[in-house]
Amino acid sequence: MKATPAEQQELLRLQSLDTRLQQIAHRLGSLPQSAALAELATRDEVVRRSRAEAVGGLEDARTELKRLESDVAVVEARIKRDGERLQQTSSVKDVAGLESELASLTKRLSDLEDIELAVMERVEAAEGVVAGIDEQRAAIAAEVATLEAERDAAAAEFNTERDHAERDRGVVATTLPHDLIALYEQRRVRGGGVGAAHLRQRTCGGCTITFTGSDLESVRRAASDDVLFCPECDRILVRTDESGL
Repeated sequence: MKATPAEQQELLRLQSLDTRLQQIAHRLGSLPQSAALAELATRDEVVRRSRAEAVGGLEDARTELKRLESDVAVVEARIKRDGERLQQTSSVKDVAGLESELASLTKRLSDLEDIELAVMERVEAAEGVVAGIDEQRAAIAAEVATLEAERDAAAAEFNTERDHAERDRGVVATTLPHDLIALYEQRRVRGGGVGAAHLRQRTCGGCTITFTGSDLESVRRAASDDVLFCPECDRILVRTDESGL
């Protein structure tokens, strides 16, 4: 392939911009806040699971409390009913039976109220656990908001720099022949992001091999508009006044 020396040297500008874009992408992907946010997300997931367990325990305690309240209401209703019947009867036998049943119901009510009190304490304790977990999640959310703001501010600077680099790259690319750009892109993919390397002081800037012997002679004999490739890394080799030829 042929390309003027000026066009080939423009590839170095293009490569410099592409390298800068790679660096910006790497920095955007490795912002310190990102690692901290990932750690917070893991912590929040652990806390979220513990909250689900705590809420389950709270709901069980509340369900048991409702059942006990219902049982207490039933016993209280029976005590009220039997008390009214006791006031209305004059039968010694009925009085004895009702008094015995009232004693039994009163004992049952006392037992239920003791259990109810214990379950109420469980509910209160479970509510405290859930509230404590919610405070943890709120604290994590506050940390996340702060880190996201810091990350977004840092990313905004890199995004601006990336936009400028992409704009400059577009300008450079429009000045080069399509076939030269296509060749550069092909070699850049194969070269791990580097498609054009500067030959400086007989050394390839892509793989740092120093040209000697027949390789050096081949470069020296090549026409200035010949597009050359490094025999070691196969990247486009761009010659300038600094090439040492």
